[in-house]
Amino acid sequence: MKTIVVTGDSRGLGNKICDKLLESNFRVIGISRKVSENILELEKKYRREQYIHINFDLCLTEDIKDLYLQQIKEEGPIYGLVNNAGIAYDEIATNAKLEPLEKMFRVNVFSPIILTKYILRDMLLNEIKGSIVHISSVCAHTGYKGLSMYSATKAAIEAFSKTVAREFGGRKIRSNCVAPGFMETDMSKTLNSEQKDRIYLRTSLKEETNLESVSNTVKFLLSEESYSITGQVIHVDNGTI
Repeated sequence: MKTIVVTGDSRGLGNKICDKLLESNFRVIGISRKVSENILELEKKYRREQYIHINFDLCLTEDIKDLYLQQIKEEGPIYGLVNNAGIAYDEIATNAKLEPLEKMFRVNVFSPIILTKYILRDMLLNEIKGSIVHISSVCAHTGYKGLSMYSATKAAIEAFSKTVAREFGGRKIRSNCVAPGFMETDMSKTLNSEQKDRIYLRTSLKEETNLESVSNTVKFLLSEESYSITGQVIHVDNGTI
């Protein structure tokens, strides 16, 4: 049974990805700040040997080494990583404030990079032909008012992923990004109906992105079926135009 680390397992897309992987007989180590009702449901549905949840705040980038050494390493070897956890700082650039900006970069960029560092070392040590998937966003490719700084974090992780794919492809470790469109998740709940309609009308399908479709794409990139795919950004955004 292959072990996958998934950040942000408490809700939304991360929780859906965990459920999808567990259904497909992967072993999942989920990471988020606290236990949610969604996590409790997964713990009831799957046995302890298959799903493990770890409480950890990804704002604490400097503690990721201890997280790996004390809680993740002993559960290895690790086959895959999904850097899904993220926060959005919704503000126009002229109103940028350093404190929330730094927090967003810690969660969306710095911590995924450092966690990837330790998972890569685990894969190399155990000679694993692994797969890393970063959750990006349509915002990195299409402008939305108020999301310039959030978009910058996603563009950064896409550039990181592409170069990791080049650096470790010779060891058969793959790195890809999935860039979802707007979904009905906690991150988008602050939008009103009018704002959502304007966003959805920019897509070819004229509706929100399907959570099931995004989680299936992540599962595919973690599987052997996608063996020759690396260094890519897969758009799952209803054809945003």
